[in-house]
Amino acid sequence: MRKEKHNECKQVLLVILAIMFLFTVGCSVDSTKDQTTKLKDDKLAATAVRGEKDEHISTEKQDVLDKPEDLPTDTLEVSVYDAVDPDILHANELGQIMVLMYHHIREPEAEWSRTPDNFRRDLENLYLEGFRPIPLIDYAQGKIDVPAGKSPVVLTFDDGNENNFKMIEDSDGQWIIDPDCAVGILMEFHENHPDFLPHATFFINGGIPFGQPDWVDYKFRFLVENGMDIGNHTETHVHLGDVTAERLQQELGRVQLMVQQVLPDYQVEMFALPFGSRPRDESVAAYVEAGEYQGIVYDHAAVLEVGWDPYHSPYHKDFNPYRMRRIR
Repeated sequence: MRKEKHNECKQVLLVILAIMFLFTVGCSVDSTKDQTTKLKDDKLAATAVRGEKDEHISTEKQDVLDKPEDLPTDTLEVSVYDAVDPDILHANELGQIMVLMYHHIREPEAEWSRTPDNFRRDLENLYLEGFRPIPLIDYAQGKIDVPAGKSPVVLTFDDGNENNFKMIEDSDGQWIIDPDCAVGILMEFHENHPDFLPHATFFINGGIPFGQPDWVDYKFRFLVENGMDIGNHTETHVHLGDVTAERLQQELGRVQLMVQQVLPDYQVEMFALPFGSRPRDESVAAYVEAGEYQGIVYDHAAVLEVGWDPYHSPYHKDFNPYRMRRIR
């Protein structure tokens, strides 16, 4: 009798333990589902915030593959954020960006001159350290697009010096780009390192940009066709401290006109301040960003100063495309 009662109690205990086990498993599954759902919701929310936090962030789609005719093009288009999640790579979207400023590429080395060999070393060091050039306009507009794990850098050249872009005759009497000028060095480096694109902005003055009057048209076209840009540096390299609104618009408008006579559809969108100077009169300073001269309208996306340190990420709250500092 006692034995039968003991067996009944044992069976009841086993049933209770089984029920408790099923309840525990059920709770764990529900909890896991809740956590998974929460992680997905958090990720979507974070993505939405990243996409909305700055109006400069590009929402344009970019092709990452060739487009076979037998496939819908929209299946081959993904955004930068779709292609690579910055969180996975621990990318710092608020990291500072170097904007390097050069003037002469010539011998000897001096305050405003970089020798050809030293400029080559600069590019080599940038490459080895994981930097890749981006267009200045992309930086200004927050369209940072570099390979995963690489860092952006911006290259700029002031004054339109002949040693920035020079044509020479070779031993066969053929005209070629001087391999020791800035453009020649950039193109050669790109040829040897295809993932180091020759993005650079050349800020020119009036007169004969890059010297050699017979080659001005060719040089303008070559720059634009090869991923480089032309920037405004005023017609006469005037100090802007005390200029009038009329004089400032003339200085900028004439450079815009000169470029459009060769490239009618090209807009000069970047301006480098001569001597790093700004008009003291605030009402005049507004024309640094946009203005008009004899029907020629200019509207700058970026205004560059002289500096010594990297500048803010375009996603940083203090970023101002009209006060971008450069390293010289």
